[in-house]
Amino acid sequence: MEIYVGNLSWSTSDQELTDAFAAYGNVEKASIISDRDSGRSKGFGFVTMNDDDEANKAIEGMNGTEMGGRNLKVNEARPREDRPPRQDNW
Repeated sequence: MEIYVGNLSWSTSDQELTDAFAAYGNVEKASIISDRDSGRSKGFGFVTMNDDDEANKAIEGMNGTEMGGRNLKVNEARPREDRPPRQDNW
């Protein structure tokens, strides 16, 4: 199951995210999403856990908890919506 983690501190690392969710089970992958131009964190990321029971416990346990001075928003990730291509009007 892929888990969305929002309201992350800009300084949160992939490893910190992995460590926080590892308390609930095996974390296959954790990644913070960064801006492609600046490289700065966008303040959200995704955690992948293979066991749905562990993932649901992680969602329940981590949602609303404080990490890096901010209260996390944690839920099951939804599939990315298809968006029309950007029209650059330069």
